[in-house]
Amino acid sequence: MMRRTTVSPASKIVALLACLSCAALLSTGIAAGAEGTVTYQHESLQEYEQQLAGGKIQAASINKVLRSVRITLKDGSHVLAKYGKGEEPKVKQALQAKGVPVTILSHAEAAKEAKKSPKHKLRYIAGAVVIVVLIVVGGVLFLDRKRKAQRD
Repeated sequence: MMRRTTVSPASKIVALLACLSCAALLSTGIAAGAEGTVTYQHESLQEYEQQLAGGKIQAASINKVLRSVRITLKDGSHVLAKYGKGEEPKVKQALQAKGVPVTILSHAEAAKEAKKSPKHKLRYIAGAVVIVVLIVVGGVLFLDRKRKAQRD
């Protein structure tokens, strides 16, 4: 004769709460890790020139490899403007003429920045999807076992 072992409802609830708390902690950890990164708003070269003329730029960093200028505005926001080929000296001179501190990235730093990709965001999204799928599958299996136990 086969004997059935049943798990108490209390232990099922505890296991479910443990899984949910782990998922909540994982999502808060991901959000906390993303707080330190600076996001740059893309803008045109004309908008950059208007901000330069208005004296709104606090600091600038030029990346020769990407042909871009990363700008920190006096209000604390960050902006990214791209310039055309061969325009780097003109951009640098315009910034220095307005008294803006300019940093030119070394070739190694510029190449490192050029290699950055948004793949890490995709990994977090894929991880979240996997966790949600596992929770849904676990819930379905739990309900299915409960339904079968009530039937027998």
